[in-house]
Formats: sequence, C-alpha cells, structure tokens
Amino acid sequence: MLFMIIAHDKPNSTAIRMTTRPAHLEYLASAGDRIKVAGPILSPGEDPKPIGSMIIIDAASEGAVQLFAENDPYASAGLFENVEIRHWKAALGDWVPAQG
Repeated sequence: MLFMIIAHDKPNSTAIRMTTRPAHLEYLASAGDRIKVAGPILSPGEDPKPIGSMIIIDAASEGAVQLFAENDPYASAGLFENVEIRHWKAALGDWVPAQG
C-alpha cells in the first residue's frame, strides 16, 4: 500500500534541517525502492525555503509507516512540528504501473 508522510517543520528550524539532512537522505536511501518520491515542502514566494517534507512510501501497514517516520533522523532531531500519515493512491506517473 502507498502512504504519504507530510511533515511540517517547527518555526525557525532551518539549522536543524541542514545539519541533519545527510543522515535523513541516507535513511531514505536505506528504504530502497519502497520510497516512490520524496522531497521538501517549500515556502511560498520568490526565494522558497524548506518548511517540511513529503514522502510517498510503499509499506505493509500504517503502523510500519509510523515507525519509519518516527525513526527518521529529522524526527529524532526534533525538526517536525507535526507529522501526518495518509493512505495514498497513485493514478498517473512514469513509475505507476499501467492500469488495465
């Protein structure tokens, strides 16, 4: 099943994000092809800054996704103000299997 992790950074936490980013990226890479897409949520305006994260992950259960999110180095460093986990269904995209 596909799930979406939406995590919003705490205010004024850019330093935590930048310091922890290499460990976060390594953690995501360790999940292999279970991560379908991931990246920062950006602030509006002409000079966007990271203000959160969005990850689409393939997992057996919501509990497995919760555990994955809790073990993310960003979460361990206290970066996030809140985290949402939602079921998600892929409809279009190069990596989405053809519907037949």
